[in-house]
Amino acid sequence: MTIPDGPSNSVLMRRISTIKWIFNPFKVLEERAAKYGESFTISKNISPLVVYFTNPQAIEQIFTANAELFDTNSANDILLPLLGEHSMILLGGEKHQRQRKLLMPPFHGDRLRTYGELIHNVTEQVISQWQVGKAFKVRSSMQEISLQVILNAVFGIHEGERFNQLRQVLTTMLDSVGSPVSSLLLFFTSLQKDWGAWSPWGRFLRLKQQIDSLLITEIRERRQQNDPNRDDILSLLLAARDEQGEAMTDEELRDELITLLFAGHETTASALSWALYWIDSLPEVKEKLLNELKTLPAGSNFSDIARLPYLNAVCCETLRIYPIAITPFPRVVKVPMEIMGYQFEPGTLLLVSTYLTHQREDIYPEPKKFKPERFLERQFSPYEYLPFGGSNRRCIGAAFAMFEMKLALATILTSCELKLVNNRPIKPTRRGLTVAPPANMQMVVTQLKKQEKPVLV
Repeated sequence: MTIPDGPSNSVLMRRISTIKWIFNPFKVLEERAAKYGESFTISKNISPLVVYFTNPQAIEQIFTANAELFDTNSANDILLPLLGEHSMILLGGEKHQRQRKLLMPPFHGDRLRTYGELIHNVTEQVISQWQVGKAFKVRSSMQEISLQVILNAVFGIHEGERFNQLRQVLTTMLDSVGSPVSSLLLFFTSLQKDWGAWSPWGRFLRLKQQIDSLLITEIRERRQQNDPNRDDILSLLLAARDEQGEAMTDEELRDELITLLFAGHETTASALSWALYWIDSLPEVKEKLLNELKTLPAGSNFSDIARLPYLNAVCCETLRIYPIAITPFPRVVKVPMEIMGYQFEPGTLLLVSTYLTHQREDIYPEPKKFKPERFLERQFSPYEYLPFGGSNRRCIGAAFAMFEMKLALATILTSCELKLVNNRPIKPTRRGLTVAPPANMQMVVTQLKKQEKPVLV
């Protein structure tokens, strides 16, 4: 066999299967893997062929292959209405590498540590709104933390009319395609019809236009101000130059900013929500984590928190068991290629399944169990553990996301005692292009414990 096995579905059955996948992606993927094995096609009688891989050897072949062998921009067109044509995610080849180099510096090294106080303060501010004995929706609170953090980090502002407008419109736009049903708009282009502001797609487009306008206005004002004392991400990007000494255009900056706002908001909020769910569901995990946090001496800094091994393991396991992004970005084969003995012709779309890879029994024994100890016992390769994708398409904000996740969790756990309102197991739900805990998951503050908080500097 020259291609992996898979169903031979009619057009109608493929549509039905796609809808099932949109509403319950993990279940559909598990059913396919159980029936067809670790590599499978979506359907053998469609063109172009779409193939999933879960074997680390195959993933290594894909991730280490010359990037020029793949077309990565056309395969991600589903993101075009959300992010814009200049987004790094939608670019390939030299354009992608140029944007990546310009965007990388604010998210690594010493720059990363400067966000510690921001993350801590924003988390404390959100916590201060919680009341003992009163239930709150977890994902909404985590979204508030992640949105304020990314807006502050990107723009260096935390108040003002434009800041509040951006916060409100961005939230409304993401919510407009955030439910399983409204997510259909992103996956079926036939539904993307602008029939006016009252229509679902028309409303989405108008919200996106508002965000674009707010961002362009901010970018142009910042160019005129040219304040050398500002060190927020937008200021750094305005000053960035490529190898030819060229700066990013207003339109390039706008699309990269919306990409950062989207990627740095939704994903982190969902990950934090899952972490709180697992920590409360498993008393032994909570006890180990709280004991580790108590070992922090007075005067510990935010980098000390980020280095705590069990806290790191909890965050890693959270992203393993239910990865927020279902797959890394697709790759379209440009030349004949062989992977794991299979032969693929140009046009074939290759997908790495993060979820199925993270569920492999041979890599993660008892994969359905939340066991942070896995990440204390061994080091996983980037082809076995890939919550942020891989190769030259790996998320540039991965280090920032992990840093934020750790500091926000540490701040929450040392500030108050939380309890899930309902102890029933919860299942992942579709949230636009990602997978998240259900919006109605609630927790309640049972006790404030400010006196136990470590002194942070």
